[in-house]
Amino acid sequence: MPSLSSAVLPIVLLVASNVFMTFAWYGHLKFKASPLWLAILASWGIALVEYCLAVPANRWGSASYSTAELKTIQEVVTLVVFAGFSVFVLKEPITLNHAAGFACIALGAWFIFRGPF
Repeated sequence: MPSLSSAVLPIVLLVASNVFMTFAWYGHLKFKASPLWLAILASWGIALVEYCLAVPANRWGSASYSTAELKTIQEVVTLVVFAGFSVFVLKEPITLNHAAGFACIALGAWFIFRGPF
């Protein structure tokens, strides 16, 4: 395992993997004139890189986090990356409804990491 701590490395890898996956899932929306088959092939190529980052993130992350915690980290990272992508790449605003929904998910993440009741 690389030199970053076993608690930090999975988060770094999950951030990187989510950047690739967000481009794989939504990047083609900037190129709607391109044929669908080309968008699918490009998305699969990008997703391969995502998997090469996500699988080690989860494998190494399991040394520090439970599976539920890893999934929660991944979902929170996904929302943050998606929000940035939506605003800066797709030029779509984050509305108050979006922010409220994201806040509810963040509250769920708080419950996951807060410890036993």
